[in-house]
Formats: sequence, structure tokens, C-alpha cells
Amino acid sequence: MSSVIEFMRWVDHTPVAAMVAQTAYGFSALDMFHIAAISVVFGMIALLDLRLMGVAMTGYSVTGLSRQVLPWTWAAFAVAAVTGVLMFTGQAAKYAVNFAFLTKLALMGLAAVNMLAFHFVTYRGVAKWDHAAAVPLSGKVAGAISLLCWIAVVIYGRFTAYYMYP
Repeated sequence: MSSVIEFMRWVDHTPVAAMVAQTAYGFSALDMFHIAAISVVFGMIALLDLRLMGVAMTGYSVTGLSRQVLPWTWAAFAVAAVTGVLMFTGQAAKYAVNFAFLTKLALMGLAAVNMLAFHFVTYRGVAKWDHAAAVPLSGKVAGAISLLCWIAVVIYGRFTAYYMYP
């Protein structure tokens, strides 16, 4: 573990970290783009999850809605990931032991596992229920888990700043 902390301290002293942490608007500008990107990610995922749960967008096929929202989701996720990594460099050693930040990452991992399980198990039979308002229970559960994970990601992302200085 000490080698991880040593590496994080090294990251804290890179030129990128200095730009993020020490310039007048470095962190703030990154944070603005990060929050905007996360808002798009959450919004697009929420639309699809609510469709899977049968709560909204039931007039759209699951595949049709997916084709519309997933390109926006992945583009926004890329922006969020890049800005997030850059913000991380500004205080890497503190983020590496930040409970809220680590919980956010774990929840994102859980959301990814849920997405993969949905894609490789439930979604394989989408042709049978694509246009129906009723999605199989496994799809509803996947949508609910995804929505809860992303709500929690947003909450813990916001809490991250409050756990920086114990």
C-alpha cells in the first residue's frame, strides 16, 4: 500500500497536477466540464433505465432508444473520464484514500458489471420484448440497479469534496 501512496504523491507533483491544483481556474474549469458530462451520462442512462423498468418512454423500442442515447452517453462518459482523471491528478494522494471517491469508483464498477450482465444475458433475447412495454423481470432489475448505482455515483461524487479534509 505504501508504494501506491508513494505513486500518488509522485502524481501530485507532475506538471499536469500543478496546472490543475495551482492555476486560477484549472480545477474549476475541469469540474465544470466534468459535472456537465456526468449530467448527460446520468440523463441518458436514466432514460434507458426508466424504459427498461416500464416507467417511461414505453412508446419507444428498447433498441431504438438505445441507438439514440448510447452515442451521447459514451461521448459524455469519455469527457467525464478525461476530466475526472485530470482532476484526480491535482490531489491524487488525498483522493486515493477518500472514502466517498473510492465508493464512487466502486459503484461505477458495479454499474459496469450490471451493464455487462444485462448486455450478455438479458439483451440477447431483446427481439422477443423490444417493442413491448413489458420488459422481462431481469431487464427491469438491471434497469433499477443501474439507476440506483448512478444516483449513488452522483451523490458520492458530490460528497468527495467534503471528505477531502477530515
